[in-house]
Amino acid sequence: MSTDLKQSPKSNAPQEPPSYVVRYGTMRHLGEFSSKRQHTIRRGDDVVIRSNRGVEWGTVLCDASKNSAEWLGKNVVTGRILRLPTDEDRRSLEEVSEREKTFFADGQNMINDDKLQMQLVDVEQVFGGERIVFYYLAEKRVDFRELVKTMAREFNTRIEMRQIGVRDEARLLADYGDCGKPVCCNTHLREMPPVSMKMAKMQKATLDPNKISGRCGRLKCCLRYEFDTYEAHRKELPKVGATVVTREGQGRVIAQELLVRKLLISLEDGRRVMMDQSDIVTVVSRGNQSRNSTPPPEPGQNPE
Repeated sequence: MSTDLKQSPKSNAPQEPPSYVVRYGTMRHLGEFSSKRQHTIRRGDDVVIRSNRGVEWGTVLCDASKNSAEWLGKNVVTGRILRLPTDEDRRSLEEVSEREKTFFADGQNMINDDKLQMQLVDVEQVFGGERIVFYYLAEKRVDFRELVKTMAREFNTRIEMRQIGVRDEARLLADYGDCGKPVCCNTHLREMPPVSMKMAKMQKATLDPNKISGRCGRLKCCLRYEFDTYEAHRKELPKVGATVVTREGQGRVIAQELLVRKLLISLEDGRRVMMDQSDIVTVVSRGNQSRNSTPPPEPGQNPE
């Protein structure tokens, strides 16, 4: 039989339109957007999309997969890619940016006139003009109903007020961190993870608030990145205070070097030796260090 007569059952099946993960909006929202037209879309391309907020400007991050919705969450935003931006779209984007400056100044004046206890942080106009979003800080709940009515009359569009926290403020306004790179919250972080002082202590970072605090004034998000590795190594190594038998004799653990999986051992003859985990023959006693306690400083190191 000629191979020309053989057809795969999939060949006649209708193909689903390609979908992409797109980042859009001032708060760097993520969503899954389909493209019905046969555009050649690549990672990093700017696109004009339609989301649940209206027509927006976005950036393609990658092709969507079966796991995209799971990774993005149950409330993943879906929509479609309308087109690749034209020169006119790019001129419109610049005009939107200029209008946002005017909206910010006018909005600040309206807040001052109403004597509301709120700090305006940023203003975002959706690319298609369907709404204007005002981001603000406030210690208490603010009744801004009259303010919204005034803004709606003045700007002739839908007004949305979004209360944010200090970490979100940094996400909107911060540029570079102490490392010299753009701040994580304004680049790759989708959600800002909880960070505790325990993470800084376990990594033997300085406890000077000025050095371990980010642009938001809170503990740096990067303290969270390697914590799971430190925690896993801590559980595998003998605790500080444990009595161990090594290849050089019996001794007591006085410090842990978690990242390199080494131990500082005080031997019975008075020597202090840095040893690899593989040099430990057996653990005689496990010591009394609690699970959440912090390893003591190394000899010569001032306690924080």
